[in-house]
Amino acid sequence: MRNIFLIYVLSLSIPNVSGAQGIIINYKDYKIENNRKTDSVFVQFLAPYADSIHHSMQMVIGFSLNGMTKKQPESNLGNFMADCMKQMAERKFNKKIDAAFVNYGGIRNYIPKGDVTIGAMFELMPFDNLIVLQEISGKILQQFLNKTAEKGGWPLSGITMGIKDKKAVNVLVNNKPLDESATYIIANSDYIANGGDDCMMLKGIKTESLGYIFRDALIEYAMLFTQQSKSIDVKTENRIVYAN
Repeated sequence: MRNIFLIYVLSLSIPNVSGAQGIIINYKDYKIENNRKTDSVFVQFLAPYADSIHHSMQMVIGFSLNGMTKKQPESNLGNFMADCMKQMAERKFNKKIDAAFVNYGGIRNYIPKGDVTIGAMFELMPFDNLIVLQEISGKILQQFLNKTAEKGGWPLSGITMGIKDKKAVNVLVNNKPLDESATYIIANSDYIANGGDDCMMLKGIKTESLGYIFRDALIEYAMLFTQQSKSIDVKTENRIVYAN
């Protein structure tokens, strides 16, 4: 079956005459048909590459007993991803990181029960977002946490907090109360660090990057579970709760 698209080009002619009420509309339609023949030579040329990519996407890197899904204010999948960002960033950047965050809206799928493939990680995180570090004041961190609370709670690691009236309360960083005068090192995606998803309080603050794609970190982190003979399953831990 051929798909046919009609494009209408409209032109308006409004007479520049005082008191004129009429509007003349002229239009032309163009029919565009998908009647091109498949280039079999080009398809054959691409086949080895397509097969290679398909094989890579089907590569099993781990196993999940229960599967994991996202949910607010906290979820097992969110904890897995935030812990991944924190731990893999500490390895890659070779420094202690106080907290890590994952943009809730950027989580685009789930980890299925059973075999976990590289393709599943691409579906989970289809964007080429980089892990970046920022040194921020406790005051800015509180503002950022307030924004995540306003949005229902984002996955985080290294921090526990409550949400009350869409604000972050009872915040603990490394089991200590947040100090607005202190400096903290946080890991985030470059998208959020550059002010994405209305996080303008982070924009303009210097970032440190090694070109480390978050999706690659997720794949490596999942493989660490497998190397340790563990299934890719984590639990919720009351990192974020609704405060009374």
